[in-house]
Amino acid sequence: MKHDHRSSLNLLKTAKGQIEAVIRMTEEDRYCVDIANQIMAVEALLKKANLQILQQHIESCVRESFVDGTRDEKINEVLGILKKYVR
Repeated sequence: MKHDHRSSLNLLKTAKGQIEAVIRMTEEDRYCVDIANQIMAVEALLKKANLQILQQHIESCVRESFVDGTRDEKINEVLGILKKYVR
């Protein structure tokens, strides 16, 4: 099943632009708190994109795995990601 990652892709492209801005801010020796705030904004975008992608994976690939017999593998993959996420 083909995923529609347009929304996640837009978030990732926005994060890319913000990372480039953070690099410029750092190179220009801008105020540290301003840089830190921009980094947190990038982190929020990345988390949102990751959540969207995982949600699509669960709704499609994991759901399909219950039919094709690979559910344990798919569930373990998602659990592995969640374990990394909560560290």
